[in-house]
Amino acid sequence: MTKHRIYTTSVASVYPHYVAKAEKKGRTKEEVDEIIRWLTGYSQEELEEHLAKKTDFETFFSQAPQPNPARELIKGVICGVRVENIEEPIMREIRYLDKLIDELAKGKAMEKILRK
Repeated sequence: MTKHRIYTTSVASVYPHYVAKAEKKGRTKEEVDEIIRWLTGYSQEELEEHLAKKTDFETFFSQAPQPNPARELIKGVICGVRVENIEEPIMREIRYLDKLIDELAKGKAMEKILRK
């Protein structure tokens, strides 16, 4: 089976869409970055390096220094699929990020988004 093309897509090519989606709803780039850092364990500098290097999603998530254990509390539907039922680990990580950005755009408080 061939990999989904999102695996080879650079995070940098999708990142502006995450930011635009958030900003359109009155949220900020900083909040998007905070979500990504919370989810992956990257520092702001490491995140910016990956964006500059145009790291693909598969590498970005497989090299994440400290995936947050609380990410498993993320539940719900994204793209018609329940995130908690996605078996492929990298795809689940990508969908976790999508779900968190959706929650941000829907006006959820950061404490709830970050599962505090």
